Amino acid sequence: MRRILVTGGAGFIGSNFIHYMLRCSDARLVTLDALTYAGLRENLEHLPDSSRHAFVHGDICDRELVWSIFDNHQIDTVVHFAAESHVDRSIVAPGRFIETNVVGTMNLLEAARNRWPDQAGYHRFHHVSTDEVYGTLEPEEPAFTESTPYDPSSPYSASKAASDHLVRAYHRTYGLPVTISNCSNNYGPRQLPEKLIPLTILRALRGEEIPVYGDGMQVRDWLYVDDHCGAINSILRGGREGETYNVGGGNQPANLSIVESICEILDELVGVQSKGPRESLITFVADRPGHDRRYAIDFSKIESELGWSPKETLEAGLRKTVKW
Repeated sequence: MRRILVTGGAGFIGSNFIHYMLRCSDARLVTLDALTYAGLRENLEHLPDSSRHAFVHGDICDRELVWSIFDNHQIDTVVHFAAESHVDRSIVAPGRFIETNVVGTMNLLEAARNRWPDQAGYHRFHHVSTDEVYGTLEPEEPAFTESTPYDPSSPYSASKAASDHLVRAYHRTYGLPVTISNCSNNYGPRQLPEKLIPLTILRALRGEEIPVYGDGMQVRDWLYVDDHCGAINSILRGGREGETYNVGGGNQPANLSIVESICEILDELVGVQSKGPRESLITFVADRPGHDRRYAIDFSKIESELGWSPKETLEAGLRKTVKW
């Protein structure tokens, strides 16, 4: 039975991971979350088996707290979600991103290194990262692989790239048993409305303008959050130490297409508004600085080594998200 510290477990992906693991494993889970705007206690309500879950309110940058969690809960596994993650916020205030994403990650690595003196066997530090560390793709370029050079465009992606490098360095220098996953854009229940899909849903329901950056032709690979949770569980169970695994949804529509699909689903489920189809609410706004044009993920490594592939189609996943 693993004893897993889940950082950022009250956030979007972290809370979905908590629910997933309580359904699909016998692990004991400890959530560490600072409960900033991105973490909500209500995300951890109605857990499948709350007796196997404990919550600790605190910051990953708090060295004394982190080390005490390792001791008090006999942590043998870390799944590290906690991060400042919104690109727009990183452009306005990059300092917090460096503090949380780089310094906080180092603090966790130090705790693991010092609390797992015998690093052979069952211990594992899994670091959850993003495809944004790879930069942008031109239309004709092949999808990102695990060997794609890093080329981050924003303070957010640069901070995540730095934390990836730290995790690898702790493996090579100290032998810490680590794995890394670089995932594409997640969507699904419990996501904050600052992100494209929930923002579109809420604004469309209210009959408000739906902002779309630039021409809306930016391309992303969309990954339903439960599929992502399954991928992480597969890596914990069978991933090779020191390895990186790309995790993607296997689809790359333009952002504008995503927004139009959501409008169509809402028109179907709740009826067309008196103003007409919700697609008429789409408003093009100035593009954000350094906006990557295209992402695409090659997930053949995790598919061939661990047998994981996404189960949810984009159409079904969007419909589930809208209904939630």
